[in-house]
Amino acid sequence: MSEEREKVEEVRTAFLNEFDRFRDLDLSTATLASADEVSRELAELKVRHTGKKSAIAGTMKLIGRVAPEERSAFGQLVQSVEKDIVSMIEAAEAKLSEFISDARIERERLDVTLPGRRPRTGHLHLITILRQRIEDIFVSMGYHIEDDREIETDYYNFDALNIPDGHPARESQDTFYTTDGFALRSQTSTVQIRAMERRGVPIRIIAPGKVFRRDTPDMTHVPMFHQIEGLCVDKDITMAHLKGTVTEWLQRLFGSDTVTRFRPSYFPFTEPSAEFDFSCFKCRGTGQFEGERCRPCKGSGWIELGGSGMVHPNVLRAVGVDPGVYSGFAFGFGLERMCAMMYSLDDIRLMFDNDVRFLEQFR
Repeated sequence: MSEEREKVEEVRTAFLNEFDRFRDLDLSTATLASADEVSRELAELKVRHTGKKSAIAGTMKLIGRVAPEERSAFGQLVQSVEKDIVSMIEAAEAKLSEFISDARIERERLDVTLPGRRPRTGHLHLITILRQRIEDIFVSMGYHIEDDREIETDYYNFDALNIPDGHPARESQDTFYTTDGFALRSQTSTVQIRAMERRGVPIRIIAPGKVFRRDTPDMTHVPMFHQIEGLCVDKDITMAHLKGTVTEWLQRLFGSDTVTRFRPSYFPFTEPSAEFDFSCFKCRGTGQFEGERCRPCKGSGWIELGGSGMVHPNVLRAVGVDPGVYSGFAFGFGLERMCAMMYSLDDIRLMFDNDVRFLEQFR
């Protein structure tokens, strides 16, 4: 039996040699990551020395080589060694488990007495801010806000607006055609046509929305931008009403001393037509600001804003309105250009770059 006992003692010695580094674990400087690594190594040790294929399990096969009268004592020896191995491993596991549990609790601990962090809230885009300011002014003047589809037929995008075949605006290099006879709207004037068909006359509306043109993106052009168009149709409407309306909303937006002027122009959907300017909101029309050339108006004292005019009789006929009884005016302007002037932006593409550092300046 002495040879079998020696084999059992060899198993015990081999285990003790491997277990020596786990015997007195010093976790005073350990981290959670290092403790997790030690725990994995200890688990591997446990499998090697207590599993079904472990050395201690193999010693049980030696019992057949022991004399019958010594088998009981030999079996007790093997069980004792196995019990000692399991006991030492479990003690080390318990110590590691306690340290890992405490470390995780400490890592996840919250100090409920600390002041909370305010969530970072967003805000409206600067184009939306300006659009809503303008909408509020026109609603207070009795106008309704209208919007409609962004993909339009040739009829609403061109024909009903008195834009004839062969006009440059109808060419594919200027308009985004989707399929034959359909295109992304190139102006919000399409909303005016649909609104008159639906509401009839008299009518007073503004139509803010996105429009699309084949422009190469640069500092002053983008292929998708925003317009606001206004329309008023009633009996006995004249250019005087157009001038009074435009002047009133610009004075409410920029101040009561704002001056407007109208210059003759041409648009297919209005006759007569005019482009309108207003006195610079920064230099108040002087062309100079703080002793230097004013940037928004480039020293002229005037800012060109948009186009306008009396609604063309053909446009009224297209929606079933008798131009002999009713007349009206329309005007339109771009929001991006207006935003760029108001906030002294050199490049309108900044408004579409989604750079939070830029956008958070405007509240």
